[in-house]
Amino acid sequence: MEIIKVCNVCKDYKKIRALNNVSLSINEGELYGLLGVNGAGKTTLLKILSGLTNLTSGDFIISGYSKNQMDEIKRIIDISPQETAVGMNLTVLENLKFFQDLYDKKDKEYLDLIINDLGLSEVVNQRAKTLSGGYQRRLSIALGLISKPKILLLDEPTLGLDVLARRELWNIINKFKGKITIILTSHYLEEIEALCDRVAIMSKGNLLIEGTIDEIKEKTNQTSFEEAFVKIVGGEN
Repeated sequence: MEIIKVCNVCKDYKKIRALNNVSLSINEGELYGLLGVNGAGKTTLLKILSGLTNLTSGDFIISGYSKNQMDEIKRIIDISPQETAVGMNLTVLENLKFFQDLYDKKDKEYLDLIINDLGLSEVVNQRAKTLSGGYQRRLSIALGLISKPKILLLDEPTLGLDVLARRELWNIINKFKGKITIILTSHYLEEIEALCDRVAIMSKGNLLIEGTIDEIKEKTNQTSFEEAFVKIVGGEN
């Protein structure tokens, strides 16, 4: 069942077109990847869907709500941004409780579940500024989940992490696969291949292709996803 539909969305910043007639659809419970190098338009699209910036033209519908119903959309969607959005002087638990209060979602059972699922139990009383990059990213995702969203947007969730921390975060993200709808942006091909049900490849604000990994390899007549990506994006340059 379709939960997000994006139709011909454009976004201009003065003379720069960040998104150019992007159209896509995402099914409920899907883990959907937006793949592309820096400047592809991935983050801009997430900002539009979450109401952090306005589109220039086009339309989108999220769970039956239109772009003119952002108050309703914000009740069912949350985002974990590229920049780790945590209170550095607060402990992990204080951060989580603060956001619970903010959303009026006081639910100790759910709070304990999030702490356990995100692997934060052993650092729950540490100040965020003392955490490793991997734990800060886990906390940022936990804060995105604390509002119990139907849709979670993960913007470059493993950016800057070492290989082991990245793999640990993949395992955590996989726990929520099928339970909520997730849109994940990344420029790591292996991350998209390991996690996503379907993927849209973007370049310079254009959506070039959409489908499963196997469908994209078949359409490009390539045996590896990396070669398929290079062929698609290379043809755009």
